[in-house]
Amino acid sequence: MLGFFSDYYLPIFVVLLFSLSHPCFPARNIPDQVTVITAESDVHNATWHDFTRFIDAEKGSHVNGMSELKKYLQSFGYLPSTTANYTNSTDDSFDTQLESAIILYQTKLGLPVTGKLDSYTISNIMSPRCGVADDPASAPPHGNATLISTTRHYAYFYGKPRWVRTSPMTLSYAFTPNAMIKYLTPTDVRTVFRRAFSRWSAVIPVNFTETGEYLMADIKIGFYRGDHGDGEPFDGVLGVLAHAFSPENGRFHLDAAETWTVDFKGEKSKSAIDLESVATHEIGHLLGLGHSSVKEAVMYPSLSPRTKKVDLKMDDVEGVQALYGSNPNFKFSSLLESENSYNQSLSSTTSKLSNSPFFFSLIVFILLTI
Repeated sequence: MLGFFSDYYLPIFVVLLFSLSHPCFPARNIPDQVTVITAESDVHNATWHDFTRFIDAEKGSHVNGMSELKKYLQSFGYLPSTTANYTNSTDDSFDTQLESAIILYQTKLGLPVTGKLDSYTISNIMSPRCGVADDPASAPPHGNATLISTTRHYAYFYGKPRWVRTSPMTLSYAFTPNAMIKYLTPTDVRTVFRRAFSRWSAVIPVNFTETGEYLMADIKIGFYRGDHGDGEPFDGVLGVLAHAFSPENGRFHLDAAETWTVDFKGEKSKSAIDLESVATHEIGHLLGLGHSSVKEAVMYPSLSPRTKKVDLKMDDVEGVQALYGSNPNFKFSSLLESENSYNQSLSSTTSKLSNSPFFFSLIVFILLTI
């Protein structure tokens, strides 16, 4: 009997003990689970999946395939995009410039800053994400703009472009007639986008309306595969999910290779991506926002499969209102109250677990039976 308890509870005890003794970081520093890409599709982003081989690599390491990680960091603005500015971009060495890029990546995305490819960092790198670059200082051109940082955690495109229309401002949007996905009904897709646009219009004095005149629409939405003519090719399942261009470009493209869903109850795929979450995020780019370093924010660049993230956070709202002003009907107090309620709930749950008499009794019991 004692042997059974030892074998059964020992792994649990180790996990619990580690969670108590491991240094604590703010909630946004905790990475999502490492994305496991399965063989559900013939096309997948195998390159990102292979990054697991780099866990624990640090300056001075030499690991086969490290050049692919450098390409990733170049794509999202953390390393120079030309060999003239980075002579080691095609080799597999972990050099000083790569270490600086990792530190910048960890700092920008709210991860523990170690300069090493720890599990937190690799997990974040492997997560499906938006195709818009992160780094506010050296991001390569994306459409007609690069990114610059601002105060707080949110960011804007270079020059802080915004839509300029007569007040009250109304922007039209339309779906590309020949670039849609067939397994979701037009009604479901339109409903999701209508909700996503309404989340932003609730906080700024900008209205959005769907139009059947695609060529005349301010915002043009479509699903595409691979190289689709905008210089930003998609890379298959669970890599880059979507990208949108800065004002007043209006292009919004989603990767048709993904398994998009509007209801996780009806879609069982482990790689399913919530369409409303991605739509809400990309609309932020269409309005002029860059990526946030606040993990809870809608404008954080990555999104794990089977995750819904549609509620604007304080950082999202402050960023977009700095561009367009506030919707007269919006009240910051209600948003702040909602965030405080969430944080208190999370803190209470954690506290109850750690202070539970059963929790400590279980630990003592396991120690006595090992």
